[in-house]
Amino acid sequence: MSEGRLPLMQAALVVARRDIGAILFSRSFIFFLLAPLFPLVVGALAGGIGRQVSTEAAAPQIGIAMSAADGAAMLAARERIARQLSGGVPDMAIIQTVPPGESFDARATLAEKGGNLAAIVSGTPAAPVLTATAERGSMWRGVVGMIGAAALETEPAQFPPVAVQTVTTSGAAQMQDRLATAQAAQLLLFLLMMVLAGMVLSNLVEEKGNKIIEILAAAIPMDAVFLGKLFAMLAVSMVGIAVWTSTILLVLSLGGSGMPVLPTPAVGWPLFVAFGVLYFSAGYLLLGSIFLAIGSLATTVREVQTLSMPASMAQILLFFFASSTVNRIGQPVELIAVAFPLSSPFAMLSRAAQQDALWPHALALAWQAVCVAVFIRVGSRLFRTRVMKSGPQGAGRKRRGIFARLFRLRSGKAA
Repeated sequence: MSEGRLPLMQAALVVARRDIGAILFSRSFIFFLLAPLFPLVVGALAGGIGRQVSTEAAAPQIGIAMSAADGAAMLAARERIARQLSGGVPDMAIIQTVPPGESFDARATLAEKGGNLAAIVSGTPAAPVLTATAERGSMWRGVVGMIGAAALETEPAQFPPVAVQTVTTSGAAQMQDRLATAQAAQLLLFLLMMVLAGMVLSNLVEEKGNKIIEILAAAIPMDAVFLGKLFAMLAVSMVGIAVWTSTILLVLSLGGSGMPVLPTPAVGWPLFVAFGVLYFSAGYLLLGSIFLAIGSLATTVREVQTLSMPASMAQILLFFFASSTVNRIGQPVELIAVAFPLSSPFAMLSRAAQQDALWPHALALAWQAVCVAVFIRVGSRLFRTRVMKSGPQGAGRKRRGIFARLFRLRSGKAA
């Protein structure tokens, strides 16, 4: 570190304080707060993907818990009926083999099982017992009776009586509820990042035009300039989010309506909100550091717009990629979305809604923090080498050289 220069974090704090004050007390900040009124097109596209994901994930399954012979007969009967009816018959699978005469707790099994398991058929084909929610029980009672009659292979076919055990929820219903929360959280995270990340680029272009960035770079390390600007923009974004949230809550309270109730995420609402803040911060810093690097390559506002468009389009594609994996937790495509830095916040927030494990979030946040540090370092070096040729390495050296020559001339005259 050069003598007389501030340490990295202290210099970054100075830059952050300056930028926060300059932005919050400017008239343009009022217009910036109106920006979330416009990204409706992106919301409609994301809603289309969300409906597709829900359709793909909404294939409820009836589990079979019978003896091996009865279970095989029920599966074979289901296949025959499905071919005849060409639709409308739920999928079935053997989840447990129960020897004849042995008791089986279908309610507990349905509550414990995850995935798409929406009901369980136990007993025998002659006396099937359907365990499901009240809605699915009434909907599938006739189908189960039809399958039981086909499994018995009696002539003429007689539908056996189907007993229904009602439960309050099932693994499939819980999964669907949490899937809705995951999709809503991903969409909100994406819209906030796209609306707010542009501030970083506009602020950098403005300061490049009036040479403030060169003065800062000559006084403090370039890494500190980038770090300070990113955290300043993040703080301003948090202020904007607080204003928008307060406005929405005020309007809803004055209108006499409440917030739409989303299903409770797997980790619970307090942790889910905390993860939302952390993943927004990580995603914002990652995208902001890329925008800063783009600003280092541009010399005019037109170039900035041209170069930033591919980055914005790439972020939209990454969001759609992460959204398409929301119902594929643990599969290779979802693990790729988790590992790639720019899609990782979306994928991990979806995981928080659907799974209660906490250690993957610790690993993901640590990985995202490392990527933020790398992106900032690369962006600052790119800015220093491409833009600051007339800055700290160019004009700064010239100024120091001029001062040194003046000092030597004065020393010679004094001698």
